Amino acid sequence: MARIAGVDIPRDKRVVISLTYIYGVGKTTAQKVLAAAGISEEARVRDLTEDELNKIREQLDSYKLEGDLRRETSLNVKRLMEIGSLRGIRHRRGLPVRGQNTKNNARTRKGPRKTVANKKK
Repeated sequence: MARIAGVDIPRDKRVVISLTYIYGVGKTTAQKVLAAAGISEEARVRDLTEDELNKIREQLDSYKLEGDLRRETSLNVKRLMEIGSLRGIRHRRGLPVRGQNTKNNARTRKGPRKTVANKKK
């Protein structure tokens, strides 16, 4: 396995797909990085030389990835919660933040249903 940005990327997949295993790198960013490094998207990770891996690492150094990015996003959410904005309140209550309907859906954010049994007469 090749190690880039502290993440072991899969060897048998194409490079453009393997790079998406890094937090903060999507397909578009991976394509830009490979184009700047001059590496084909079709190449497999196992076929890359150490020199090519170093080129990829250099290109990715200009991006905020992994731990730094996770820390920044969590601090952004904490800031919203502290200032008491609507988005912060929704985060605190575990409800959808971006205006989705919650009457019928939103099970992912709200969690499993808390059903109450009927009282027998």
